[in-house]
Amino acid sequence: MNRLTWAFADGWTVTRREVTHWTSNPGTLVAGLLFSVMIVLLFAYLLGGGIEVPGGDYREFLMPGMFALTMVFGLEGTFTAISTDASKGVTDRFRSLPMASSAVVSGRAAADMLTSALSLAALIICGLAIGWSADNGFGNALAAVGLLLWLRFSLLWMGIWLGLKIHNPEAVMAIQILVWPIGFLSSAITSPETMPGWLGVIADWNPLSSTAAAARELFGNPGWANDTWAAAHAVELALVWPLVITAIFAPLSVRAYRNLSR
Repeated sequence: MNRLTWAFADGWTVTRREVTHWTSNPGTLVAGLLFSVMIVLLFAYLLGGGIEVPGGDYREFLMPGMFALTMVFGLEGTFTAISTDASKGVTDRFRSLPMASSAVVSGRAAADMLTSALSLAALIICGLAIGWSADNGFGNALAAVGLLLWLRFSLLWMGIWLGLKIHNPEAVMAIQILVWPIGFLSSAITSPETMPGWLGVIADWNPLSSTAAAARELFGNPGWANDTWAAAHAVELALVWPLVITAIFAPLSVRAYRNLSR
């Protein structure tokens, strides 16, 4: 119990370090929030006018997908922060201190979840401002938010692992090349049925598509009719996919941290 309390205290210390960075340099956090809002306005007003959703408005369809996209784009921030600390020797200095070995990883994870919660709250406010609404009850809306953060929790482990394995903050461009196609090759912006057959199958089984479709269902927002197995079991897949990703990348992240100086 003492070791668990010690690990929690050390992890919270690392989390407060990240929060202190936000207060001393709020521009980075604000820019990230504004970027998400800008993407929403771009699709809702510039491109959305030419897209029709059966039985509903495109903005109603768009917002759950944008919530999910923002969770995926957060991977870039995780990677950049971890790789910067590793390349500058900050992580090695942490390792030399009498602190729990899990503190750096758990503290980073907690800080990123706080950032993601802020981003999601900002997007929800933006969505309400442009006419989006959650029409399926508070409990289901809360469940949708939980699934969105569950996806983010799983992907931050991928970001931590990549940041520990690639000690080069400039490689964020390569991560963007990876993240953006994965993000847009999904049902977040449009229906996989509008894509070529093989591409639509990939988009349909994208974990992001499952979370976006599940969020639409729980928020009570419209979506394109899709009779595939993945679309019919979106909520179940939105629970399973992040569990699989976490089961793979959380142990890899811990191992990469322990072997960092070898």
